[in-house]
Amino acid sequence: MGKTAGAEQQGEPKLVADLLVSRLKAWGVGRIFGYSGDGINPLMGALRRAGGPEFVQARHEENAAFMAVGHAKYTGEVGVVVSTQGPGAIHLLNGLYDARMDSAPVVALIGQQSLSVLGSAYMQEVDLMHLFRDVASGFRQQVSSPEQAPLVIDRAFKEALATRTPSVVILPHDVQQAQTPELDQEHGVLSTSPVWRPARILPRSEDVQAAAELLNSGQKIALLVGQGARGAQEQVVALAEKVGAAITTSLLGKPYVDESHPLAAGVMGHLGTSASGFALANCDTLLIIGSNDPWTEFYPPPGAARAVQIDIDSAAIGNRYPVEAALTGEAAATLDALLPLLTERGATAWRTDVERAVRSWHDLSLERAFTPADPVNPERAIHELSRRLPDNAQVAVDVGSSVYWYARQLRLPRGVPAHLSSTLASMGCAVPYGIAAKLAAPDRPLIALAGDGAMQMAGLTELITVSRMWKQWEDPRFIVCVLNNRELTEVTWEQREMETEPRFEDSQALPEFNYAGYAELLGFEGIRVEDPELLGEAWDRALAADRPCIIEVVSDPDVPLLPPFPGGRAQAESMMEAMEKEGPQTQHARDLLSVYLRQEEALAED
Repeated sequence: MGKTAGAEQQGEPKLVADLLVSRLKAWGVGRIFGYSGDGINPLMGALRRAGGPEFVQARHEENAAFMAVGHAKYTGEVGVVVSTQGPGAIHLLNGLYDARMDSAPVVALIGQQSLSVLGSAYMQEVDLMHLFRDVASGFRQQVSSPEQAPLVIDRAFKEALATRTPSVVILPHDVQQAQTPELDQEHGVLSTSPVWRPARILPRSEDVQAAAELLNSGQKIALLVGQGARGAQEQVVALAEKVGAAITTSLLGKPYVDESHPLAAGVMGHLGTSASGFALANCDTLLIIGSNDPWTEFYPPPGAARAVQIDIDSAAIGNRYPVEAALTGEAAATLDALLPLLTERGATAWRTDVERAVRSWHDLSLERAFTPADPVNPERAIHELSRRLPDNAQVAVDVGSSVYWYARQLRLPRGVPAHLSSTLASMGCAVPYGIAAKLAAPDRPLIALAGDGAMQMAGLTELITVSRMWKQWEDPRFIVCVLNNRELTEVTWEQREMETEPRFEDSQALPEFNYAGYAELLGFEGIRVEDPELLGEAWDRALAADRPCIIEVVSDPDVPLLPPFPGGRAQAESMMEAMEKEGPQTQHARDLLSVYLRQEEALAED
């Protein structure tokens, strides 16, 4: 990641702001996301003078932070975001928590009022060290002297990279304007360097042996694969093949598994697949690889399965499920050490059962995609994309019901990255993520999936950002599929399921908005789909377009968010009870829920 110290000598920085920009270049930063303001103006001037890194102006600081997180997720590099003091700084919190909870390395450079007025209740004076205390607990520091600036930047990057968490650097206005210091060798002055390399982490051989013995003693093995397996896709498949294991994934792990494999059971959890539900409910041995997924009620019941966990963070092992064998290390290298010690299984009854469950799930997902709805079943919208998704695409997914259809209907070709706000589960991330992905790879098509709630919250404004950029992209395709059902659908179904509460109109209904028409106002292509038979044509048209495109799918809010077998029956009863309280207007939703439940039960009986 780090460059040679000589890189920072270019241009002979004069102000601390110039020194900061020089240091960013030394760390290899090519792009910064943010929004300007008086607290950060000296840094903006230094960026202009230096001619880079590129500054990407978002429409809102929260979205700029999401862009920085997206940059980190799609590229593996540190995402950098800049904001002014006060309200600008406060707006960053949501994106920085997304980075913290999904383990994305981000550095936030935040302006502050001058040191001379701090403590006076000055305009826009906020205690930033306190504000970011939780989200940047690994590293947050105010630069209080010119001499401190290089070491704070260096430590911020090193901490973000080493811990995959956000770092916060607070830059008082007068310090940014100060002259660049001469860092002589003296007491109280530190000279640091912009250099970092990751360690190679492997578990102890006796721990690998213990894990192998535990796995060899199991008869029904399941894998839970998270984003920590991003560099171990070949090893995961090799292990599953050798021991006949079901491969389930977390949401964050979904892009790192070949979903065409006959043992790939899909995403686990409430929004997961029936095959993953079967595998985790019936396994006697569980191997967790780089996952910290919080859906613990969908793990095997404690005591039902013996478990091994691989994670580069030793503190994460055993946090979600009781583990007998702990392997602290990188997933690929650890699996390479483990594989020779495992017994080849060949054909087993468990493997046969898993492959049958996977085939049954594929049949069920297809049946659900073509279940009639009013007017369009959102599952079919994503199913039709899945049949057409380019092998070089990038995918961004927003939070809401669209995540369910992504998890269940979209099968990613190998090498297609897909990211979302998984652990924080913050609405409004898809378009900012998509912008970051597109800027990092302008020659690849970008597909974003979002509900109308997420689009109204943040997506519409950032499409303005797309409108000023897209003509510079080698591949202009930036396709946003908006599932427009006039409803905060996920929350409605959560209220019914978890609280047995009827839908609250004032809370749940969304205003009508013409997304396809808005696309045309921005100079994009707009496609509105009200007939499910036209979905395939809409995707073909969007993928052939010479400009960004919004596909507005007028979808049915009554398509149920039913959790997978074996918990669906109890949850469906709660949903039914809530809808009976709502009255006869829910008859269509109750009919659809009954259809989905019958489909699930037929699969379970099979």
